[in-house]
Formats: sequence, structure tokens, C-alpha cells
Amino acid sequence: MAMTGVLRPGHAQVRVLDLNEAVRFYRDVLGLVETGRDAQGRVYFKCWDERDHNSYVIRESDRAGLDFFGFRVLDKATLDKFETDLQAYGLATERIPAGEMLATGERVRFTLPSGHVMELYAEKDKVGNGIPLINPAPWSKARDHGIAPIRLDHALLYGPKVAEVQKIFTEVLGFYLVERVLTPDGQGNAAIWLSCGQKVHDIAFAEYPEPGKLHHCSFLMESWDQVLRAGDIMSMNTVPVDIGPTRHGVTRGCTIYAWDPSGNRFETFFGGHLPYPDYETMTWTFDNFGQGLDYPQRKLHETFLTVVS
Repeated sequence: MAMTGVLRPGHAQVRVLDLNEAVRFYRDVLGLVETGRDAQGRVYFKCWDERDHNSYVIRESDRAGLDFFGFRVLDKATLDKFETDLQAYGLATERIPAGEMLATGERVRFTLPSGHVMELYAEKDKVGNGIPLINPAPWSKARDHGIAPIRLDHALLYGPKVAEVQKIFTEVLGFYLVERVLTPDGQGNAAIWLSCGQKVHDIAFAEYPEPGKLHHCSFLMESWDQVLRAGDIMSMNTVPVDIGPTRHGVTRGCTIYAWDPSGNRFETFFGGHLPYPDYETMTWTFDNFGQGLDYPQRKLHETFLTVVS
């Protein structure tokens, strides 16, 4: 399908409690590639198969959580149009100058009714994946370091006013609703999964009383076997695991949820069905959400609903 607006999730900036400990974890356990540090003290990472300079940025803070989540758009004209459209919809926007993040062009920043800060950008330096573009090998040696996901895949964010958030993504940014979980009374959506392309989701939201909360950032693995290998590496490094290895009913993805040393949940994810914008939305009733979360055990894990950063 043609990609003409929002292309993909591009970056997340996450707060950590101990920068050195977090760098060791993300570099040596998760296996991300460190690509730079800036004067603000931020450390930049990418997954081994990503072409852009960075996709995951951490900074030290006294509380864990998400600063912002960004999407790459097609080009500068598209960025300008989205800024105009967001303002016309009634959202305040801010232009972040090129270079404020390493190797990244101008960003358009806005805050959702859920309290989450979103960004759009059109330019980020290409650094490649260590594989030549002519006669490329199937992987680089970075693939064997740590868990080694291939890309930042999506995020699940918790906050209020999910119905309003859905309208912004579908009516302004061109996403479509792939799956949803109904509220217990069946009158609204407790959680939504949204896509800007043919992935099963690029971002998801769940209704929660506190604004701006991070449930997890997700990293894509190449296979179910690689998800299981990720679990082995987590155990070897005594990483606290939340759920998995298991399979979701929602999205049909295979998963392990775990926590970084600061308490930020992350996911190693593989699979999922392939939707199109003309497909009808798949719906889960709240009483069957346990099966939607953990299909084999049919269990609605309490931590999934209550532990956020």
C-alpha cells in the first residue's frame, strides 16, 4: 500500500533513574547500538537493522517514564501539512529546531488529551545497518549482541480520554483502528490499537486515570525463536519478566514483557496479522480480555492493568 503521510514510529525518549546502569542494560542486554551522546546528557540508540541514526533515547531523571514518542513522516511538505491540520483541529503545536536531537531535523510537537507528548519529523540522518546496499548479507555482526531486536516497533500508552485520542489519530494523522477492547459496559473502548500502514499496530492506548503514562515500548524480533532466545538472555541477566513468553489474542503477536532497571516496561515482539485500512475493526469484549492478552493461559494479568511508568 502507498505510504504518503505518517511512515512509521521513529523515536522514543525515555527517562531512566541511573544513566550508566541503563546504558549497560540497553547496550549489552537488549543489544541496542549506541550512536551518540549530547550536551544534555542524553544517550542515543538504534536497533541493529534500523537505518536511521537513532530510535531510542534515554536521559537520567528522578522518575521513570516517557518524555515523548515520535513518528517519521514522508517529507517536509507533509510535516507542514500535519502541523496546519493539527492546529485546525484545535491542538497547540511547537516547532522543535533541527539539531535539538542529534541527527534529527525539525520536529512538530503536540500533546494529546491523554497527556502524552507526540512528535512528527521528516528528517533523520541515515547511518545504515552495517550491511552494504549492493549484494547485502542477511545480517551484520551486531545481530548477535544481546537480544538484538531489528527495530522499534510500537508503544502502548496509558491515559485518559482515549476516545478523543482515537479521533486525532484517525481524523488528522491518517491512522485506522485495527483492534479494540470494549469497556466492561460495552459502551466505549478500554483500549485501542492503531496502524498507519500494514502493521498490526504502530501505537496503542488504554484508558487510565493518570495522564501521560508509559505501559511499554516494543521492539520487533525476527522470529518466535528469537523471542525465546530473548527470554533466555533475560534469565541469564536476571531481568525481571512481567508476562511471557506467550501469544496475544489481540494482534496475534508473540511476546515477552519485562522491565528495564528503572522500571520501564519493554516488549520483545514478533508476528501479528496484516491488516488493511478497509478491513473491519476486530473487537474484544472486556470479559474476554484475558484471552486477548495471554491467549494460552486466558489470564488478565494484574500487572498489565496497573503497573506503568
